Amino acid sequence: MTRLRRAGLAPESPLAVAADGPGGLRLVALDAGARALGLRPGEPLGRVRARIGVPLHVRPADPEADAAALLRLCRWAGGYAPGVSPFGPAEGGHGLYIDVAGASHLRGGEAALLDDLAGRLARGDVPARVALADTPGGAFALAAHGPADRILAPPGAAAMHLRDLPVAALRLDPGTVAGLRRLGLRRIGALDDQPRGPLARRFGEAPLLRLDQALGRRPEPLAPLAAPDAFAAARGFLDPIGRQADVVAAARGLMAEIAPRLERAGLGACALRLALHRVDGLARALDIGLSRPERCPERVAALVSLRLDRLGAGLDAGFGFETVALTVTATGAVTVRQGVLGAEPAGERVGALADALAQRLGRRLVRLAPRESHRPERAERALPWDGADPSTSATAPWPDHLPPRPLVIFAQGEPARDVLAAAPDGPPRRFRWRAREHRVARAEGPERIAAEWWRAGGGPRDYYRIECEAGRRLWLYRDGPHAPDRPAAWYVHGIFP
Repeated sequence: MTRLRRAGLAPESPLAVAADGPGGLRLVALDAGARALGLRPGEPLGRVRARIGVPLHVRPADPEADAAALLRLCRWAGGYAPGVSPFGPAEGGHGLYIDVAGASHLRGGEAALLDDLAGRLARGDVPARVALADTPGGAFALAAHGPADRILAPPGAAAMHLRDLPVAALRLDPGTVAGLRRLGLRRIGALDDQPRGPLARRFGEAPLLRLDQALGRRPEPLAPLAAPDAFAAARGFLDPIGRQADVVAAARGLMAEIAPRLERAGLGACALRLALHRVDGLARALDIGLSRPERCPERVAALVSLRLDRLGAGLDAGFGFETVALTVTATGAVTVRQGVLGAEPAGERVGALADALAQRLGRRLVRLAPRESHRPERAERALPWDGADPSTSATAPWPDHLPPRPLVIFAQGEPARDVLAAAPDGPPRRFRWRAREHRVARAEGPERIAAEWWRAGGGPRDYYRIECEAGRRLWLYRDGPHAPDRPAAWYVHGIFP
């Protein structure tokens, strides 16, 4: 409900959230107006509509958006203590633990920390029940089923505060809670007074484990959120932003925060991810690749601006972005070079051009590099363009002794049919290709290209550069020698400009 209200998706009260369940749609969350009508989570939606006499506004459940909103709240709560863990399925997934051991003195003590936390949530229009206890299980029980919205249990007093709470506060499954109630065990104190052997034989280990964890008899380790990336930064906004200039300014500030850490490590960013979180829970991630390691905030901001220009209306801000995060997803070593006063290092402008074109075009730029192969279709390969001088790269140099090659080379030769040649081993005079007849005006060749000895199959090819009467210039080859019982096969392999 809080997520819908903050995102502006909550219509007039009464409001309910429904999800698929046994027998159809069932209520999973209610606002104050719906609760005032006597509605409870778990009721079938059809039965509720038939029972109440006022219109009920229903929104579909969105577990992914709820989880993302809880994660953002956990990140915010990390300002009180580093150990923050979101609730799991046993707790219903609608809250979080904060391990304040060793950190409460930074807020003036446990009472002051509790008051500050509850006050800031209230000012942010986030309704919450807050409890502080010795154990995670005890804190959950007091927060979810305690007599007040704010409870501070003194050290060592967990058992006294938990005795009068219902057994459902122990995070047990509904079937176990119902079975305990049938036996008259409705309170935690009554459960704790029973012999443990019969309880374990009838209900298993779960009730005793949860009881001991809540009372501090057994440890309950929490799984805190994963530590943030070493080269990442995020910024939240009380007033959501939506203009492109504001997003670019936020990216510039985040990169300025990350850059000193990269510099101390001797690294630069080779790839970045800009995550934009809307107030309605939707998120948009923009991946930005760089041709060389970079840590200049202005250059990163320029690339972000180009990427947003390409998106245009595709970047739907909705009611605005409340969180902007920048993460370095790939790094590379930054080599220190002796510069010339007043001159830009060689290759910097080429690398900046490569990055700008990549953002404009929306794809990584590539360059052609030679590969050791006799066959023309395998003699080159595409490599990522890193803005460096190709003459200084580690790839083999281009051969400078070959005859002219066509501008367009097909990945596989296209058959030329009905070939007529004046001599069996001479160039063609007429042939049909792509459903059209071509007459040869001039021909140059042959250029023999042998097969590679380390590859099985394939014979030598005789290539000819021909010019048709219509002006088209083609690259043809004869596959193997001509024989009386086997006419040679001809193929068109490329087109000259």
